[in-house]
Amino acid sequence: MPDRAALDRLALDAAYEQAIKSRREGGIPIGSALMNPAGEIVARGHNLRVQSGDPTAHAETVCIRNAGRRRDWHTLTLASTLSPCAMCSGAAVLHRIPRVVIGENTTFLGREDWLRAEGAQVLVLNDPRCVSLMREFIAAHPDLWNEDIGVPES
Repeated sequence: MPDRAALDRLALDAAYEQAIKSRREGGIPIGSALMNPAGEIVARGHNLRVQSGDPTAHAETVCIRNAGRRRDWHTLTLASTLSPCAMCSGAAVLHRIPRVVIGENTTFLGREDWLRAEGAQVLVLNDPRCVSLMREFIAAHPDLWNEDIGVPES
């Protein structure tokens, strides 16, 4: 069985693949994955807000939706390429997901404080791929990014 750090990396790699998929589709390049204790990815998702026109279709929410009905949320690890916003953190809190692995939080700091306050273990890996992906996207598409995180037009 791989060690915890190796499993965290596997989960983040699956999330990163989803972020790249979203970018290829013309969407916001954020990805997420849910992994069980054995290291199996049980669900994947990427930000679909642009593709679907749904403002709630953030990567983590899509991933949780793709996981379907289950009773093992309390055993899963949620990985995201970017620090989860309030909505996505709320979904993790609601389902009592105990571990959240975050690729980076330098381009956007979500509600990690809330996750921690609710007892989740939060690990920020400061993955250079994730940082670079978001910095490039935000520089190229600031209006689309600001729309995604709810910043009013100036």
